[in-house]
Amino acid sequence: MHLVRFVAALPEAEHVLDLGCGDGRLTAKLKAGNVTAADVSEVALRRAERRVPEAEIARVPVDGRLPFVDGEFELVVCVETIEHVRDVQLFLSEIRRVLRPGGGLALTTPACSRLGLLRNFERTLDPLSPHLRFFTRKSLATVLDAMGFEVDSLKRSHGTLLVRARR
Repeated sequence: MHLVRFVAALPEAEHVLDLGCGDGRLTAKLKAGNVTAADVSEVALRRAERRVPEAEIARVPVDGRLPFVDGEFELVVCVETIEHVRDVQLFLSEIRRVLRPGGGLALTTPACSRLGLLRNFERTLDPLSPHLRFFTRKSLATVLDAMGFEVDSLKRSHGTLLVRARR
């Protein structure tokens, strides 16, 4: 529910990219003139297309260049996706590339703490876990800054880091 509130509270934008859209459940909450729903999964995209038929649907490669032109989007929404990405630098540089100057990034990821990592060490290293990355508030702010984003807000809510940043 907190993710729905986060996405629904985003300002209206001309062209929005929902990167890692999944089944489109949150894509449907976006307020935009044009919405592009993108994911690596064909199954997810078929579901998103049924849920949000007015959205443009785009399959994106795993760890590759996004199939969009430079500066195409006013806002990129990335909910519970970055923790699954192998090459975070490439991922964030591609997001920055497709954002217009001054464009916004709305990103969420599970919140992690150093103490939590120690407590859950065995679960964290589970070879079957789909999570490849774990972010603390500080590590996420650091990587966003290093990749050229200006963080406007970074909050923790219900075990999730909620970020609003600008290119």
